[in-house]
Amino acid sequence: MITDPKEIDQILRTIIKEHVGPLQIRKDEANVLEAAGTIPTMQGKQKVDGFYFASVMPKPKDVRLYFFPIYTDATVFKDIDPMLRKCLKGKSCFHIKKMDDDLKTHITKMIALGIKTYQDKELLTT
Repeated sequence: MITDPKEIDQILRTIIKEHVGPLQIRKDEANVLEAAGTIPTMQGKQKVDGFYFASVMPKPKDVRLYFFPIYTDATVFKDIDPMLRKCLKGKSCFHIKKMDDDLKTHITKMIALGIKTYQDKELLTT
């Protein structure tokens, strides 16, 4: 069981960076990793260089995973694992305080499902 926020941060960053191609990394700084699509599109009333996908933000006691597909396509993610759902605070922010292999697997699958969902909506390249 991993409880060090720095280690959890690195695991989450690695999971997201595995999807560079359909995703681009907009920010990769100590306090935030931000990923978005690569297809220019409208997000709200603003044209952006890629639809926002996720962010990882380390905090002193946990790591926040902001995962936009769970907000935009909530029905697709209604059956996520209860262990992962327990970390969800609000509509799209996961507070990860502890990480084990099971949770890592569930997060990896959720991110992959988000990629597929956004590819199906033509917000990400295939």
